[in-house]
Amino acid sequence: MNWPDRNSDWEELGLGPDELTLYEALLAPSRPASLAALGQATGLPSARVATALGTLTDQGFALPPAPGDALPSAVPPATALRNLIRLRQAELLGRSARLEMFSASVDRLAARLPGGLPDERSSGIEAVRGQEAIAARVRALMASATSELTLLDRPPYASRGGSGTPAPLAVADLVERGVAVRVVVDRDGFDHPGRVRGLNELADQGVSIRVARDLPTKLIVADRRVSLLPPTDTADPTASALVVKDAMLHHVLVPLFESVWDRAMPIGPGDQGDVTADDRELLTLLASGLKDEAIARRMNVHVHTARRHIKRLLRVLNAETRFQAGVQALRKGWLTS
Repeated sequence: MNWPDRNSDWEELGLGPDELTLYEALLAPSRPASLAALGQATGLPSARVATALGTLTDQGFALPPAPGDALPSAVPPATALRNLIRLRQAELLGRSARLEMFSASVDRLAARLPGGLPDERSSGIEAVRGQEAIAARVRALMASATSELTLLDRPPYASRGGSGTPAPLAVADLVERGVAVRVVVDRDGFDHPGRVRGLNELADQGVSIRVARDLPTKLIVADRRVSLLPPTDTADPTASALVVKDAMLHHVLVPLFESVWDRAMPIGPGDQGDVTADDRELLTLLASGLKDEAIARRMNVHVHTARRHIKRLLRVLNAETRFQAGVQALRKGWLTS
């Protein structure tokens, strides 16, 4: 069996080069019968063989040795991958549920914190009240970033022209200063015509953008040291945001962003070739899993027009299905991988 895609995707599943080499050997019809023979067949020293076999067993790609056997038995790849995906999904759902509970308590916690107390900032949690004060703190937090700014962006959005993402000029300034900007946008935020194009413009400026469903909260993190949780109800003029510097809470919020980022679908510029802005917008919408009717609404065209564009893209990409079109678009750099 050959493994043409030995890359970081396998490492994210917990399998490095040693594990893949041993897994291939265990799957072979005439597999070695002992640890020594397995090491000789793969060219790996015994210590690395033992470590890699333990990893394969822990990750569900191998079963412990049966009575009388010296080696674990390989689990078929399709079964192992399905089980691992279910396990990772369960872990993400559990973490998301815990963070959803934390997000729901933000407003209640903020209401209990009297604004402006002298010891408020030293406590690690600061309540910021009022739309103008919150907007000012967001600008200050963004300006303070020196290495990285990360955002979770979901509706509802502020009614005053707010898209929930940083203004292009502000983001351009951050990128020019060498700040890495990563944004995950909730799919439900693609409600207004032209919004996807705006996100692609941000991507053109060097912002890394991904799309995911059911984001548990809004979140802004600067340099992995200061977090801001915007209010749930952006229309409430008395709503509060929380600025979190407390280490215990912060160690929850940063992993939250990373777990959402890992499961999100990338969008971005790449090598444009003959792709147009409309094509990129359509590919992004297809990647987010929207139906034809929803895509037409986002692009402000009739559903029949949207379907014609989809069929044309399938022909251009030599794809029979939308999934294949997404894969081809990734390979061409029309969507970032």
